[in-house]
Amino acid sequence: MRSLRTSSARPRRLAAALAAAVALVATAGGTGSALPGGAATGAPQAAALREAMFVGNNWDGTADVIAARGDFHRIGRVNVIPDKEERLREIYLNPVKLAFFLGVRSGPGEGHDQFVDDMYATPDGSSMVVSRPSFADVVSLDLRTGRINWRFPVAGYRADHMAVSPDGTRVAVSASTANTVHVLDIGTGREIGSFRTGDKPHENVFTSDGLLWNMSIGEVTTALDAPWLDWTKGDRRITVVDATTFRTVRVIDMRERLDAFGRGDLSDAVRPVAFTPDERKLYLQVSFYNGLLEYDVTTDRITRAKVLPGNPKTDPDRTTWVNDSRHHGLSMSPDGDRLCVAGTMDDYATVVDRATLQEGPLVEASKPYWATVSGDGRSCVISESGADRVTAIDFATGRRVASVDVGDHPQRVRLARVPADWTGPSGS
Repeated sequence: MRSLRTSSARPRRLAAALAAAVALVATAGGTGSALPGGAATGAPQAAALREAMFVGNNWDGTADVIAARGDFHRIGRVNVIPDKEERLREIYLNPVKLAFFLGVRSGPGEGHDQFVDDMYATPDGSSMVVSRPSFADVVSLDLRTGRINWRFPVAGYRADHMAVSPDGTRVAVSASTANTVHVLDIGTGREIGSFRTGDKPHENVFTSDGLLWNMSIGEVTTALDAPWLDWTKGDRRITVVDATTFRTVRVIDMRERLDAFGRGDLSDAVRPVAFTPDERKLYLQVSFYNGLLEYDVTTDRITRAKVLPGNPKTDPDRTTWVNDSRHHGLSMSPDGDRLCVAGTMDDYATVVDRATLQEGPLVEASKPYWATVSGDGRSCVISESGADRVTAIDFATGRRVASVDVGDHPQRVRLARVPADWTGPSGS
């Protein structure tokens, strides 16, 4: 196995600024505006916060809260479906809702209900905001009591990926069967705005220039997976909107860019993505591909493609791959030098040198479904949905450094902040 090349040193101003901002929030003493020299306006003291990670256990309806660095030990667990009986009663009394509920179970749920897709913390660390696919909603849960603060039913019949704004006050959620993204006030659940997307909106990303990107993936549960039937998958596109007015700024048809790059054989269904720190380049995974693509935002073209090793044990029948995924999970080190890739159907994760696109050691993992970055920026953190655990991989060495057991079928993992003394809801 080839070892990962060490990248040359380079300025890391953005990473340093981010770390400073996290430290400032975690140690802030007041709820009023900070004054020069660390003084506050005299507002009441806010609770001290600690950095953590939310892990969504999709099939059992819980979220584990783990340490964001070190041994990544589990701090506590939250039941994200305390209203399960009420929601099921509503669904069973509505034939249309019931049909979609069962459709989620038999399709993207792989025979299971999907109770938690994505999660974020409110800026004050008091609540967890969760999208729940099978219940077609977003809820805010009080981390102290486990009770629901607010609930927002999305358009259509399934909620999917979310994203939180840079200031932490707004959350965007994909309503996948309605081709709509809702943007909500994270504190109250009030809808601030919405916009239309391509078929089956999926990943959302806020960027620092005041834009919100959405990637639609089309139909991923049909068996029409042969390359020549790709046209049956629907309208896949990237929709970029103004994050304040929600007016469309740009629509990117990746089919045209792939054809121009000479890769008409690849799907244009964009899955997880990762921007460089300066947001000039976008790395993306697409359906059925065991690799990644580099897209130059400024020139509007695909510039490089990287195919990653396939596992000889992976079934070549594309209809057996989960929701058209081959690789699903992508993150970037804070300095922008390395990418971490979850090779979902190939049962490994690897760190890729961004300059050369050379992969490092292949770290064995059971159906890794997501990749994010640890609180200290040193590790890539993947969810192993097939083994019910979370694993950290060192960006510098490409080696596994820690693993921790979590709940049934972990998927999304998100960095968050919770009260420093928190160990779980009082009622759990």
